[in-house]
Amino acid sequence: MPKRSRLGQLAGLIAAGLVVCAPVAQAAPVTALPAASSVITQAAAVHEVPSQAQPGPVLDPAETDKANSQETKNKVIAGIAAAVLLGLVILGRRSRSKKKKS
Repeated sequence: MPKRSRLGQLAGLIAAGLVVCAPVAQAAPVTALPAASSVITQAAAVHEVPSQAQPGPVLDPAETDKANSQETKNKVIAGIAAAVLLGLVILGRRSRSKKKKS
């Protein structure tokens, strides 16, 4: 089978697209579009937007302060654990370097 040129492949794709899309374009009546827009307009008129926004959740300041203090406590614990692990790594490297020198 001979190879087609790029231009021949492009022409074939365009022709195939026209064959597939042409019946769909002919089947859609032009008068269907204004009818759809009138339905959308009627739907928008039926569903009015409320004039006042719904109230949000009520936040208790005591619960907020408690949550903030708990979060701060967790961060302090994580910081101390990270410092301890860093100290262990430094001590381990120092001891390995001393063994390596001797």
